[in-house]
Amino acid sequence: MDLTFHTEKGRFNYRVGAIILKDDQLLAVKNERSSYYYTVGGRVHFDENCEDAVKREVYEELGIHLEVDRPLFFHENFFTETDSQENFHEIAVYYLMKNSDELNNLECHLFTENGMQEELHWIFLDQLQDIILYPQFLKTKLLSLPDSPLFLSER
Repeated sequence: MDLTFHTEKGRFNYRVGAIILKDDQLLAVKNERSSYYYTVGGRVHFDENCEDAVKREVYEELGIHLEVDRPLFFHENFFTETDSQENFHEIAVYYLMKNSDELNNLECHLFTENGMQEELHWIFLDQLQDIILYPQFLKTKLLSLPDSPLFLSER
């Protein structure tokens, strides 16, 4: 059971994101309906810890096993989703994943919760400013990774 629920004011999400970097590029996801990119990841299940959740999400979405390097960001975000216009209160933990040769031959196993096919994109870190990437703090914070996890909050 995913840790997400609807209220009369919007939706709460507890999610994880995988920061997958290779050759100064970020692995990002985009679907045909959205104008923005986002990280591999998804909702944490009830009775699942964050680290296990991010490894599960990477495997479900990419078909490979990646190990966690370290947590990078704890992010509390209040936003209105661009496409659905649904209000969200989201808690997310972003993990830097360890590099692996398996990243050389990725196949996309990604679908939105509405069943739309998603695509993988390698984006150079110095080009992140040229795209719409959510959460937005990734555009700057990925250029110089923190030594210890950062807490970030956005409205």
